[in-house]
Amino acid sequence: MNARLLVRSLVAAVFSGATKTSSSKIVDTSVLIDGRIAEIAEAGFIEGPLLIPQFVLRELQQVADSADGSKRIRGRRGLDILLRLQKMPQLTVRILEEDFPNIREVDLKLLELAKDYRCKVMTNDFNLNKVAQVRGVEVLNINALANAVRPVVLPGEVMRVAILRDGKEPGQGVAYLEDGTMVVVENGRKMVSRTVDVTVTSVLQTDAGKMIFGRYDDRIRVVREAAGA
Repeated sequence: MNARLLVRSLVAAVFSGATKTSSSKIVDTSVLIDGRIAEIAEAGFIEGPLLIPQFVLRELQQVADSADGSKRIRGRRGLDILLRLQKMPQLTVRILEEDFPNIREVDLKLLELAKDYRCKVMTNDFNLNKVAQVRGVEVLNINALANAVRPVVLPGEVMRVAILRDGKEPGQGVAYLEDGTMVVVENGRKMVSRTVDVTVTSVLQTDAGKMIFGRYDDRIRVVREAAGA
């Protein structure tokens, strides 16, 4: 199904008279393209109607019709995710017709709509998150949720990781946990393409997510092999 047919199918499910209540959540384009909202909804962690403004739908269609292949894939993924949300029996999804013709930026339209509906905005957009804080609009950030539920890692712990590539600094290797967390491994460059045990030295929490720093020590491997680990 092409992007225009997808949009027509989505618009056919428009609900009128959306209730203006704090339990509603306005969904940004970034959340639909990201896609994790579908799994979160299926797990029952989202309550209240999801409100999708028409201008967000138009933005998705523009991305889905892009001449850039990677953008086109992301846009169509967003439309597919929205169709998936609409089919969930436990979830109410409403397409809103309201617009603010005097405002050009989609982000500012979202914030005005959130104020009008007295509800929160769901977004993964870092800049929109900051602007919303300044304007007094509450934000639900899926990246923040993902960071909050990641396993706690403490300095001194030993973890097993697969070194995938060289790091930026001499001797460093880089690995990733299953949830996407980057692990920078000192002395790990020589172990690229191998799975090794590393000792956590520090954990850095940033706005973009968590980074783990560790050190590979061949003595750990020797001890573990001697113990039959």
